[in-house]
Amino acid sequence: MLSEKLRENGVVGAGGAGFPTYVKANSKVEFVLANGAECEPLVHKDVELMKNFPAEIVSGMDLMMQATGAQRGKFGIKSKNTEAIAAIEPHLKSRPIDMVFLGDFYPSGDEYELVYTATGRLIPPAGIPLQVGCVVNNVETLYNVHAASKGVPVTEKFVSISGAVRQPQSFWVPIGTSFRDLIELAGGATAPEFAMFVSGLMMGSLSLNLEDVVTKTTAGLIVLPRDHFLVSRKGRPEREMSRIGKSACDQCSYCTEFCPRYLLGYEVMPHKVMRSLGFTLTGSQNWNQWAQLCCSCGLCTLYACPEDLFPREACDKAKADQRAAGIKFTQQKPPTVHPMKEARRVPLSMLRRRLKVEEYETATPFRNTGFTPGRVRIRLQQHAGKPARPVVARGDRVEKGSLIGRMEASDLGANIHASIAGVVEAVTDEFVEIRG
Repeated sequence: MLSEKLRENGVVGAGGAGFPTYVKANSKVEFVLANGAECEPLVHKDVELMKNFPAEIVSGMDLMMQATGAQRGKFGIKSKNTEAIAAIEPHLKSRPIDMVFLGDFYPSGDEYELVYTATGRLIPPAGIPLQVGCVVNNVETLYNVHAASKGVPVTEKFVSISGAVRQPQSFWVPIGTSFRDLIELAGGATAPEFAMFVSGLMMGSLSLNLEDVVTKTTAGLIVLPRDHFLVSRKGRPEREMSRIGKSACDQCSYCTEFCPRYLLGYEVMPHKVMRSLGFTLTGSQNWNQWAQLCCSCGLCTLYACPEDLFPREACDKAKADQRAAGIKFTQQKPPTVHPMKEARRVPLSMLRRRLKVEEYETATPFRNTGFTPGRVRIRLQQHAGKPARPVVARGDRVEKGSLIGRMEASDLGANIHASIAGVVEAVTDEFVEIRG
């Protein structure tokens, strides 16, 4: 069965969430959707993957359709990516897969947005695509499905490096490769002092650690000068963000009016969540509930707010507080698409200008580097669920593809494999380090 091969070979969502793909392969649905939207500013790795490996991606989609019993496939891709479309289309002939052409908007790759665009169906509040007969997979995940069907485990990650580097590009690297190696492969940084956004400016994380490593969900790095305003914003302490919001929010509601989930009809209202910072005495018990359906896309914080406040971060804090308190918000009415939804889409070009990164917008062409680092540090949790249990010890010799971390049959998670051949130098509960 395909699901068993996916579990054994450690396939998880490569687009960021890291959900084990074997679970999706075990479901029964009407549609399988390929997500090639790639809407994060300055991230172009999926378009390069589609241009260079179309047969493998479509094969993986076909396999998922067979496993789930889906009668139709929907391939979501931006209409501007003409080279990728030209590469994919010939492989769709004789297959029941339709192209779904998307605009160059943010966040067109959100799965709620993609399911609605491709099928006209709205996922129930706090629900998953399965509830409306859909399974959604990132295009790199589908590439890995194809490989796993042939017994090849996930040992490499396709990443793009952009921003303040000399040679922006995309390439395959072994999982566990350091960020230092990635930047060297891209010709080095052009700024003497820099920071790295991991997997995106909007939904990614900020890192200053060059020894941090690539995982199964890393989309790549965006390198920015250390004095760029996005770096200072991302680095603000939570208490400072809250203090600024408490003193300055004037309840204009722009954050809510531009929220993609609100425009789809979900009860997400960041401006009300901002009140829980102490803006009124109604506070957290009344208003934090309006954060629970937030997808953390960051549009409210980095685009909509005219005062540069932090509504996304307030929503993230509210969601964490509600989870800790065991409180679950349930939207009482079915979602209804806002009549102004299409008029309030945010073009990527406008978002890049707002983020002050337009100067870094460039292609990241694929280069077959054949790179093998001298050392990798492979995390045992790179996925949703529980961490894998190490099955190697210090001093063991391993080959590329050797199993080094296993999931118990009853647990949600993914197996972990050696990404290079070498000797195991360290084993902890968090990682396995291998010297080539």
